[in-house]
Amino acid sequence: MVMIEKIQRHKTQAVKIRNVTIGGNAPVVVQSMTNTDTADVEATYNQVKDLFMAGSEIVRLTVNNDEAAKGAISLRERLIKDNLDVPLAGCFHYNGHQLLNDYPDLCEALDKYRINPGNVGFGKKRDAQYEAMVEKAIEYNKAVRIGVNWGSLDMDLATKLMDENGQSKTPMPAEAVTREALIQSALISAEKAMAIGLRKDQIILSAKVSRVPDLIMVYRELAKRSDYALHLGLTEAGMGSKGIVATALAEGILLYEGIGDTIRASLTPEPGGDRTIEVKVCQEILQSLGLRSFTPEVSACPGCGRTTSTFFQELAQKIQRYLDIKMPVWKDKYQGVETLKVAVMGCIVNGPGESKHADIGISLPGTGESPVAPVFIDGKKAHTLRGDNIAEEFQELVEDYIRRRYTTNPNDEEAA
Repeated sequence: MVMIEKIQRHKTQAVKIRNVTIGGNAPVVVQSMTNTDTADVEATYNQVKDLFMAGSEIVRLTVNNDEAAKGAISLRERLIKDNLDVPLAGCFHYNGHQLLNDYPDLCEALDKYRINPGNVGFGKKRDAQYEAMVEKAIEYNKAVRIGVNWGSLDMDLATKLMDENGQSKTPMPAEAVTREALIQSALISAEKAMAIGLRKDQIILSAKVSRVPDLIMVYRELAKRSDYALHLGLTEAGMGSKGIVATALAEGILLYEGIGDTIRASLTPEPGGDRTIEVKVCQEILQSLGLRSFTPEVSACPGCGRTTSTFFQELAQKIQRYLDIKMPVWKDKYQGVETLKVAVMGCIVNGPGESKHADIGISLPGTGESPVAPVFIDGKKAHTLRGDNIAEEFQELVEDYIRRRYTTNPNDEEAA
């Protein structure tokens, strides 16, 4: 018998971000980022709310000038007013030290400061400006993500390693030196932050690249060399299926190896597209690996020549849409309902077998088959549905199953 081993998470330091814990024994956290002008408080508020309601547990936003700093402060005030306890991460480049110094309310409004050591400044100014940002994090007891990126690598360090490699008797390829520069930049910057006075439980590391194999190699090394909490992200992943597949591959492999405490899908949205897709992608990655449960897991066949009519597709769509609509209500009312497994299959070939593996499943009639749909509950055939209302009748059975199986939340009982 082949046993599926539970993923053994890499042991890291727990870091508190407002009401969310990253690392330690905490579940892997989903993060997202706005693409609005932070100075536009209304647009940013709407997007932050959408991302948060979609399931993003931390939302990052750009803080690049005075107007954006003021916008972030106003955003926090608006979120407090509307009882939305959203952890906010501020993304700083070049002038973060100045903005944090000029706007004390900004230091308080943000829960995490993202600092890229490669672009906090140049020459002698760099160390002083980095130190100034870290000191603000210490003063306001905030977490810092030290986020290195191979698009803005510390060139002094990279040049030093390239020179050393050139003089080596066994030189490494340039790509390997670049990866090593990323790893060292993150670790050295963390050590500097701790020397200034930042605690280890205030530090998260990330080292982002845009190629899947490089990301995997970099994070494996980071995990070997440290126990800092790690944020996973494939930078500039791309648009559409390309970005989703690349992100799922890179982050999925690392997460399966137990590496990663928080993740983001850095997808390029289509013009006017739905920003919350990046949240859904992260949730699907975590749920597919069994690391988190967010919504009922729906198994559905892809369709084939046995399902050429629209009957199967329409019913499958109706059932999926029903589950999506009802899930927010169920999550508030029933404990653990997000672990529900549902099967929606298209014909008699694999339908009954797959349906038996789900908590509740239906095998819809395929092309040329009798218009009947057996329903399986906890592995046993329980009902046979017929006629034009199969979807609606199956929905009633799902609701009844949930009522019987899952415990009502105490808060919901009190409200009743």
